[in-house]
Amino acid sequence: MLSTGNQLRAARALVDMDQGALAETAGVNVNTIRNMEASKDETIKANNQTVVAVQKALEQAGIEFLNHGQPGVRLKAK
Repeated sequence: MLSTGNQLRAARALVDMDQGALAETAGVNVNTIRNMEASKDETIKANNQTVVAVQKALEQAGIEFLNHGQPGVRLKAK
């Protein structure tokens, strides 16, 4: 599950997606993505529906979210 700003930024980097493209894909404002990433290593403080939309957009782009004791991301195996 998407939980921190750093995790979000890492996920975007893995799929080479800028904030604007992610915002458009997730159906949110680009400022929402900026604010989510600004939380850095803290828990994202955004509406749960928004977090789910962003997570789904990244999952569709090939990201797998990891939370085995510490938030992480990786590309899905093909």
